Amino acid sequence: MMMRPKHFGFDPATASSNSFQSEEGAEQRAMIEGLAQIEFDAAVAKLKAEGIDIIALNDTDSPEKPNAVFPNNWVSFHEDGMVLLYPMLTESRRVERRQEVLDELEAQGVEITRIIDISHYENEGKFLESTGSVVLDYGNKLAYACLSSRTHIEVLEKFCEILDYEPVVFESMNIEGQAIYHTNVVMCIADQYAVICSESIPQTQRVEVLAALKNTGHGLVEITMEQMYNFAGNMLEVMNDKGQSVLVMSESAMKSLTIDQKETLSSYSKLVAVAIPTIEKFGGGSVRCMMCKLS
Repeated sequence: MMMRPKHFGFDPATASSNSFQSEEGAEQRAMIEGLAQIEFDAAVAKLKAEGIDIIALNDTDSPEKPNAVFPNNWVSFHEDGMVLLYPMLTESRRVERRQEVLDELEAQGVEITRIIDISHYENEGKFLESTGSVVLDYGNKLAYACLSSRTHIEVLEKFCEILDYEPVVFESMNIEGQAIYHTNVVMCIADQYAVICSESIPQTQRVEVLAALKNTGHGLVEITMEQMYNFAGNMLEVMNDKGQSVLVMSESAMKSLTIDQKETLSSYSKLVAVAIPTIEKFGGGSVRCMMCKLS
């Protein structure tokens, strides 16, 4: 599922905890909205052309939701039809959590058997922003999460209790030594491999995280801090209509990769890149944040 933005733009409320956002030029709101919509439409068209099944919904005009293009932060979908709703750090994002979205997905054939809402943790100032905060190893039922203002250990433990996952908890710091806001910019876990910026993780914790990935048989592709800032960690493995593995990333991520990294990743998956520079610059998120897996 992807959400076509209506009022996309720089959001000061989210920027305070997201060092990947840029305010430069943010006053040109109408132009930014238009460019984001063009980028979104081109991305959806390219992914569909690659045989990836996309349900593209339209954001509503009111209330304005500058981050609605990143639906993977407020909801997750699971194989048995269970849907989880999550507590969000900023009030500007909580209005994205709408029943109408679930109703529209059901109308398009998505099975929803039950909804578990843990957004009440917002009342306690505790947050977990879905698959932004948690990167899942589905095959081994492990939930990787770097703690931040958007990822609280108590909510993570509740999440793991609901889904019967084991948490792999660590810290991850940006170049200024501040906590990185979401785990899915630090790492991507595919079926057979993982992409990770381990240099952002303190040494003692880094050893444990890398060991967990190796022990589950994942080939490791290490990226640098600079590559992470180009969203090389914000990738998503999906299957196309031919049953082939496809690794989706942004053009900025693709351009940041070395030849060796591309060759390694290509040995596992077909690499597909979409151009979303406006969305990345002003939203501080990339293509993985834009894609919400429905099963």
